[in-house]
Amino acid sequence: MTGSMRNIKNSDKMIGVILAAGMGTRLMPLTKEIPKALLEINEMTLLERMIKNCINADIKKFIVVVGYNKEKVMGLCPLIAEKYDIEIKTIVNEKYDVTNTSVSTYLASKFIEENDLDDFILVNGDNVVDPEIISKLVASKNTGMIIDNFKELNEESFKLIIDDESLNDEKTIANGKINSIGKQLDIPSSSGEFIGVSKVLYDDVAEFNRILEGLIEDDPQNYYDFAYKDLSIIKTIDFVLTNGLKWTEIDDHNDWKNAKALIKELEG
Repeated sequence: MTGSMRNIKNSDKMIGVILAAGMGTRLMPLTKEIPKALLEINEMTLLERMIKNCINADIKKFIVVVGYNKEKVMGLCPLIAEKYDIEIKTIVNEKYDVTNTSVSTYLASKFIEENDLDDFILVNGDNVVDPEIISKLVASKNTGMIIDNFKELNEESFKLIIDDESLNDEKTIANGKINSIGKQLDIPSSSGEFIGVSKVLYDDVAEFNRILEGLIEDDPQNYYDFAYKDLSIIKTIDFVLTNGLKWTEIDDHNDWKNAKALIKELEG
C-alpha cells in the first residue's frame, strides 16, 4: 500500500529509505525516460531488488524518494508493495534537478522525525549489493555506515578517514570519529570507502536532520554523506565492514556493466 504509515516507533521494524530522485545523466541513453532505480537486470528493477534485500533483513516499511520521471516510480511502487505485502510511501523531491542527496535524504528523514516513526536504513537507489551487507547493518546496534575495507580505492571512491581506528578484515564493526570524508581525500591516508548504505537510529534522527539542514543551507548540492562526519562527533557510529562482500554503485556505463556481472555472480 502507499500513503501514510502507522506509528511504529519502539517496534522491532525499521524503515527502508531508498533515494531514487536523480537524473542519471552519465547513463544516457539508458536513463532517457526512466530513473536509474528502474533499470532492469535479470528482469528485475534495481529498486525492487534492493527492496527484496531489505525484506530479507525483516524490513517491511519503505519510503522511496522520487524526482526525475517520478510518475514511473510512483506507478511501480504499489505493484511492488502488493507483490511482497509491504508498505511503500513515496516522497517527491520537486527540486531534484537543482539539489543533491542531502535534500532527498532530509525530506525522508524529516518525515520520519515529524511522524515519530523509527530507525531507518538509507540506501542509494543505484546500488547493487550482496544481500548480507544489508543484514549486517540491520544487526548493528548503533547508527552505522557500511565501509568497504577491501576494494582498491580510486579518485571516484567516497573515502573517509577514521580517527583512532584501523579498518581490517579481523573486525566486523569498528567505531571512532570521522576526521574527513569525500572523494578528494588522499588514498593512502584513507580508511576505506563509504558505499552509500547506512542506518540512523531514531534517537539520532533529530540531530541528523539538524546537520542536514546546515549542509543544505550551505549548498543544496551537498551529499548527505557529509552529515555523518559531524554526527560521529556527538553520537556513536558503527563502521560495519564489508570484509570482501561485493557491491557496486551505478554511475556510468562501466558501472552498469559491473552491476550486471555482479548480479550474475550473486543470482546466477
